[in-house]
Amino acid sequence: MKIRDIRHVGLLSPAIAAHAKFYLEDWGLQSAGEDQHARYFRGSSAEHHILSLHPADRRGLHHLAFSLDGRAAVDAAATELERQGTAVVARPNELDRPGGGYGLRFLDPENRCIELSAGVTEHSNGWSAKGAGPRRLCHVVLNTARFDQVVKFYTAVLGFRVSDWNENQMAFLRCSRKHHVIAFNRLDHASVNHVAYVMANVDGVMRGLSNLRARGQEPDWGPGRHGPGNNIFCYYKDPAGYVSEFSSDMEHIEDEAAHEPAVWRRVPEQIDQWGTAGPPSDDVRKAMAGDPDPGWDVKDVPAD
Repeated sequence: MKIRDIRHVGLLSPAIAAHAKFYLEDWGLQSAGEDQHARYFRGSSAEHHILSLHPADRRGLHHLAFSLDGRAAVDAAATELERQGTAVVARPNELDRPGGGYGLRFLDPENRCIELSAGVTEHSNGWSAKGAGPRRLCHVVLNTARFDQVVKFYTAVLGFRVSDWNENQMAFLRCSRKHHVIAFNRLDHASVNHVAYVMANVDGVMRGLSNLRARGQEPDWGPGRHGPGNNIFCYYKDPAGYVSEFSSDMEHIEDEAAHEPAVWRRVPEQIDQWGTAGPPSDDVRKAMAGDPDPGWDVKDVPAD
């Protein structure tokens, strides 16, 4: 299964008006439409939308989408997932939402809804708020109570590769040369840890920080530079309590055949190589732990 890249993330939102306002006015995204189920937001790349917010009574992951190369690849993925005994909750079909496309949805071992799609409408016009707006989705980090099982599923069934480990606490997974598009953090429950957005470069990260500071918002952690992935980071809590990250300069794997995953120590100088951010506060750690998420197959997940 040849997943190309991360596409978008859908989040449940118990504070939809304030939540949407934050991403439009503060974070630097633009509207990509809305329907009866959700509001959709784009970055400055061609990707139709990189975030969707779904009104709900609780927080949690609505779905996470990845791209495949064409309709035939979507059909082949459905065949392989069913062969592996994976619960396919929406077989390949035309996607009825802004951006359209052709895709399927299935559940991972912790009932997260994962979408694979192709043929989604792209934007022909880019835009930039003085370089301060996110371009696209960078990566999503998820907490898991089934660390070994989940990492095995994403590598053995979906074809991701492990780029690095953070001791036995985190696994960073890639589907292309980019160091990671998804990572899993060991915890006693499943939940959203944080969502990272690609900025043009370090200047873009700092302009984003400056824009938020002008609106009275200071970073909850950062800026700094991580060890695994070597990316620059700056974290904020949004109005619904999720943690969002400005990120840039992610490491790329130059030689797939020669790459060996490293095991990074969980020490301050490897969490932040610059030493500028300090350790994350208890408040940020609590936000990154998120609310226990029972997953897709429960009655309070809104339709899409």
